[in-house]
Amino acid sequence: MTADNIKQKLEQAFKPELIEIIDHSAAHAGHAGNTGGGHFHVTLVSTQFEGKSLVQRHQLVYQALGDMMKDEIHALGINALTPSENS
Repeated sequence: MTADNIKQKLEQAFKPELIEIIDHSAAHAGHAGNTGGGHFHVTLVSTQFEGKSLVQRHQLVYQALGDMMKDEIHALGINALTPSENS
């Protein structure tokens, strides 16, 4: 399952204190432009985001997911926080 694959890749890359993945795919099935990939929202809390801008954090997440962004993921919302931002 794609959500499980996302979780595995993000856990491996960031060793997060918190990871949450919400699958919104069913609400978007068949809409214009969707070629079959899923719609997901991830929330990650990791020390690896310390000192990084929002854009840098998102780039790190996209990097970690790699080829999944081409086929398996059509849309991805990202909440990338440091532990101090999550308290």
